Amino acid sequence: MDFKNEASKILEALGGKENVSAAAHCATRLRLVLHDEGAVDQGKLDQMDIVKGTFSTGGQYQIIIGAGTVNKVYKEFADLTGMTEMSTKEVKEAGAKKLNLLQQFVKMLSDIFVPIIPAIVAGGLLMGLNNVLTASDLFIEGKSLIQAYPQMADLAALINTFANAAFVFLPVLIGFSATQRFGGNPYLGAALGMLMVHPDLLNGWGYGAALAEGKIPVWKIFGFEIQKVGYQGTVLPVLAASYILAKTETFLRKRVPSALDNLITPLLAIFITGVLTFTLVGPVMRSAGNFLTDGLVWMYDTTGFIGGALFGLVYAPIVITGMHHSFIAVETQLLADIAKTGGSFIFPIAAMSNVAQGAATIAVLLMTKDSKIKGVASAAGISALLGITEPAMFGVNLKLRYPFIGAIAGSAAGSAFISLFKVKAIALGAAGLPGIISIKPGSITFYILGMAISFTIAFFTTMVLAKRNASKQAKETSQTAA
Repeated sequence: MDFKNEASKILEALGGKENVSAAAHCATRLRLVLHDEGAVDQGKLDQMDIVKGTFSTGGQYQIIIGAGTVNKVYKEFADLTGMTEMSTKEVKEAGAKKLNLLQQFVKMLSDIFVPIIPAIVAGGLLMGLNNVLTASDLFIEGKSLIQAYPQMADLAALINTFANAAFVFLPVLIGFSATQRFGGNPYLGAALGMLMVHPDLLNGWGYGAALAEGKIPVWKIFGFEIQKVGYQGTVLPVLAASYILAKTETFLRKRVPSALDNLITPLLAIFITGVLTFTLVGPVMRSAGNFLTDGLVWMYDTTGFIGGALFGLVYAPIVITGMHHSFIAVETQLLADIAKTGGSFIFPIAAMSNVAQGAATIAVLLMTKDSKIKGVASAAGISALLGITEPAMFGVNLKLRYPFIGAIAGSAAGSAFISLFKVKAIALGAAGLPGIISIKPGSITFYILGMAISFTIAFFTTMVLAKRNASKQAKETSQTAA
């Protein structure tokens, strides 16, 4: 393959090198920042065999090329544009400048929570394993595994300790990641998180009961009382505190003499932020977090299958905007407060949407005669069923339109079904077929049935729409010929 020629044709379709602001590549895609995405000749890109799909997200225009090929195309592309090697992080930062305020807020949440997802996923899946061992009637009627085999009880207790760690010390993880994102020292952020879950404080999960009994411990300082309450499993308080810490540190570093900077700045930053956290920021944000969590749980419990259907219908369009990244913060709070919430209802609905996207793409694979679309659909459909929908959504379904309609119909139906039976996840993971291990044990059967409904409706709706689309095109062709 003449990679220089292919790169040249891609550049021409993008509107020339004058339209390219930044460029990098990941394992499968060219990641570009363009001055004007409206100048792109989409039709020309779609006709290129080397281009497997395109989509725009987060201020970046991404061209799917494939592993082992994208790096060769990028080398020629960089030579043609005269650009030096850039990292995907640099391109991401360049693209972020093009985002509006809402998009920037969503990106901020994504930057904070995506790095800590592995720790949350590990804890959540271990929690699921503990539930498998302790849930009654799952394998043995009237008994759990540890009741049937008492020698396994300590194993379950060990796993439960491992599972809870990430959520008990969640403020440490968020404090590190958030303070880094806000421009501060991440290790000061971790120290702030430790301060918020210190063993000397009243455990955050016991705050409600202590408040009802009037037994909240306090510090009495200069006539003021400050509640000695921890923030285990919270999200909003540590986010706000991390922002204050980072900005306080930045402010101090600009004003404290360099000889005293390493001594005075950390001391004052932690002390000032700590006092503000326990007197003002923490209590306000705790109330806001409780209000948000209670509101979401109320909405899910009261709207039932109608609310689930609507959420399933709009989930894929939300993914297109990139705003689904903001759900990570909400899900983290739902999982951290699992005793009250029962888990996350967002994850199962995301799985219904992903399975539906995969089903629609597989339907296209069986119906289309276009060899290029078949090549993209075969891999993209399987990928979507496993929880990665971008290739299917942007490479096939949105491009053809009718599969996307079939997919959101299937997603709405599957989401309505699982909402009717209150299916919730106790962990984050791959939102698709592998997501079974993230679901609360008593709801696994309904989750599987929901995926089957989502797949079936998306698949057959797409096939019906494909036949209608083919018939319409044939009719238009005959009229043109006449």
